[in-house]
Amino acid sequence: MFVKYRYSLDTIALFAAFCIFLSTVEYMIPKPVPFFRLGLANLPIIISLMIFKRKDTLLLIILKIFGQGLLTGTLFSYIFMFSAAGAIASGAVMITLLLLFRSAVSLIGVSIAGALASNMVQLLFAKLFIFGESVKYIAPPLLIIGFISAFILGLLADEFINRSKWLEGRLVT
Repeated sequence: MFVKYRYSLDTIALFAAFCIFLSTVEYMIPKPVPFFRLGLANLPIIISLMIFKRKDTLLLIILKIFGQGLLTGTLFSYIFMFSAAGAIASGAVMITLLLLFRSAVSLIGVSIAGALASNMVQLLFAKLFIFGESVKYIAPPLLIIGFISAFILGLLADEFINRSKWLEGRLVT
């Protein structure tokens, strides 16, 4: 389902603030495995795929990348580059999937595809720049956790789109 809503730059800024807030919450959660993240900050991006224009979703992704980098103090570090590469790959895959298969894919599927794209790019970077061939040991848990969290985020995004009173008043008829 793709629904157009009225929104402005203020709405994009609000969604960016939600991304940064959720990123902050996520950084407070202990990580049992290095580099492991649930991807909570992607929830506003998944929602934006259904209500924003593509260019505005891309702007939101860029704001999220730089906001997280500033917040965590990793701006322009290798951690920032991993995050940026994963976020851009994820956004590109999710947008492309919706463009090509809008009626055949749900937000859950879009979320899972985006998470897998992000994880694959980050694993490639890890293989090339840090771990070498031993990346194969962290790949399975990373991909499994990414799949599960993406499923849950897609479900939450779908529920938000379907039940939101806030979006209800912005429907373009």
